Amino acid sequence: MKCIVVLLLRASHPRGAAPAWRSGCFRLGTTILVAFVLAALTLSPTGAHAQRVGLGDADIEALASWLGPDVVTGYETRLTPRLAEAMPGWRADRWGNLVRVIGGGAPRRILACALDRPALSASQITDDGYLRVHRIGRGSRHPLWDQAFEAQQVRILTPSGPVAGVVARSNGHFAQQHRDETDVVSADDLWVDVGASSRAEVRALGIGLLDPVVRHLPPWTLDGAVAGPGAGGRAGCAVVAALAQAADDGAAGVGETHFVLSAQEGFGWVGLSSYVARNGEFDGLAIVSPGAISRVDADRPAGDFGRLEPILEGAGLEAATWLAPAVRSPGAHMEVLANGEAVWLLRAAAAAADVEVGPDLEWVGAPTPAPLRDSHFDPTLGPVADVLTDLVELYGVPGHEWSVRRYVLDNLPDWAKERAVVDDIGNVWVAAGPDRDSTVFMAHLDEVGYEVQSIAQDGTVTLDRLGGAVSSAWEGQTALLHFDPPGAPSTARADGRDASPAWKEHSLQATRPREPLRGVFLTRDVAEQKNPPPERAWFGLDRSELEALGVQAGMQVTSNKEGLRMGHSRFVARALDDRAGTTALLTAIQALDPDELTSKVIFAWSVHEEGGLVGAGAMARRFGASARRIYSVDTFVSSDTPLESPHFAHAPLGAGPVLRATENSGVSPDGERARVFRAASTAGIPLQMGLTQGGTDGTTFTFWGAPNQGLSWPGRYSHSPGEVLDLRDLLRLRDLILAVATLDSP
Repeated sequence: MKCIVVLLLRASHPRGAAPAWRSGCFRLGTTILVAFVLAALTLSPTGAHAQRVGLGDADIEALASWLGPDVVTGYETRLTPRLAEAMPGWRADRWGNLVRVIGGGAPRRILACALDRPALSASQITDDGYLRVHRIGRGSRHPLWDQAFEAQQVRILTPSGPVAGVVARSNGHFAQQHRDETDVVSADDLWVDVGASSRAEVRALGIGLLDPVVRHLPPWTLDGAVAGPGAGGRAGCAVVAALAQAADDGAAGVGETHFVLSAQEGFGWVGLSSYVARNGEFDGLAIVSPGAISRVDADRPAGDFGRLEPILEGAGLEAATWLAPAVRSPGAHMEVLANGEAVWLLRAAAAAADVEVGPDLEWVGAPTPAPLRDSHFDPTLGPVADVLTDLVELYGVPGHEWSVRRYVLDNLPDWAKERAVVDDIGNVWVAAGPDRDSTVFMAHLDEVGYEVQSIAQDGTVTLDRLGGAVSSAWEGQTALLHFDPPGAPSTARADGRDASPAWKEHSLQATRPREPLRGVFLTRDVAEQKNPPPERAWFGLDRSELEALGVQAGMQVTSNKEGLRMGHSRFVARALDDRAGTTALLTAIQALDPDELTSKVIFAWSVHEEGGLVGAGAMARRFGASARRIYSVDTFVSSDTPLESPHFAHAPLGAGPVLRATENSGVSPDGERARVFRAASTAGIPLQMGLTQGGTDGTTFTFWGAPNQGLSWPGRYSHSPGEVLDLRDLLRLRDLILAVATLDSP
């Protein structure tokens, strides 16, 4: 067990006496920090002292909350007034700083942090409804900062509130067409999809030129650390806010302290310099800067501050105390700050500001970001969006589909739940109708992702990629390590031949034994090409600690995900392939009257489609010889994006479901195509048809004599964390499944 004892010793001068100033700045004069480390400190993969000390759960939550506020360089005057309203005692000034002044008289001092973060700006709105972007100012110096936006959800910060979007990424299924694109992505390569189809639709969302674009991320904690954009700098603001509250509660020394959450650090601390220039003379200045590769605690002469030098000297400041916490991957989207480093920063800043820090100090949480605007959503699409959201926010890489399977079983209509069968690898099927001319409809339960391959001594986890996950879109993002319920059906332990009732009973009772471990996918800090080497992740624990929790090779690793509506009718999430297919099939069976069927229909949900069609292969052995046909309910990977050529797979979103007639693994017969078009025409459903790349579950049935076709929706950015569809297409796909299932003709 590791532990640390921190003793705070007051200097010999009496409380309230003025401290001695040195070189015009203030240093450790009133509080001496003596730390006795009773166990060896290890250097974690964060590159910082990551001992898990000094912060309780509430403190960690408060610290992490500072990763949330949408304050970007140059737009502070738009964004900070709302923060000030939620922070008692603080005010937003004319430059966008947040300021709180405690005390009065001499000495006068400033403690400041950098509130703003780098962001993109909407520099163009295209005719087809996309945003092109450019960095605001210099942006981040991390080499993969621009690339890390690809396929990620974003917030467009309009004057009337944030709007959801996603940064486009080439389709994972079209890798062959993009094989020569090996350079690291820059901001000039990025396209932002906001769920619009025209410039007018973008304007109707309230989005205008130069609106900032930032990541949509939850505050992220892992064992012993917090992570997120600008984690070091935002921790500095958490420190300043906590010390301001402590000072107001009576912990401040004599004099007047100005606590400043500064605007425009990205342009050279413009907000801070403006405040210093307009507020008289000061006796001391301490600046908590954004995170650095190693800890900094130094006095810097005014001459080090370039254009700020005459302003500092004019305010009587010959030097300033400069504090910077050590972080891993400074400037990355998942910059990591160890909790121990936050404790050090708090103590160092407290000493500089002459604020006494005791064991009962409470960290102050930041206001929550404004919610995404939703007034533009089509309300009639709410029910299907809710089901889809439920499903995409479950996790299930190949062989680990238990939570998705339980959702399907729990939400079947009573007649179907009674008939449902589960086999020993986790496939689910429901059969209905007279026993002739069997038609199979099949969606798959799994998603692309990773499994643990090995664990290094320091806890770094090397991963195996499953099912064609687009690696560059996972590098440097959030990570989750999942724990499956023991004994769950899985392709890791069986082959699908056993369909005894025990598997269904187990599946209906399955619950996770503990919450997933939070971590980060590690990122390169030097990058010469787009695609990373084999992915690695870190969860804040070393190997022995991970193993003590039961972590071992073969466990699933994913990333945090959230289903979001965009524009009027669009939806973005990871794993729409194939949670959208699962949604369409589930909502179809919920609407079906089995007595209307004139032939046998099997509704099936397969496992382990990604990376081998394993579950479908087992069901083909079971049903293939008797099936007349199979419909794979899966994505039609569309070239309806500016990153793809429209010469194939061009099925526009919103124009209706797609008959996936040709793919890499087969072509459907003309007669089968005509059957689907007849059903669609009778039901009044607009139907597209096309050729795309990839393969589907039904391929396994073709070798048994059952032709395969895809009943699909057009989807963008396949196998990425930011897949997109149109909910209208999904509803029509549900209707198409019903229309085909109830056709009178065989």
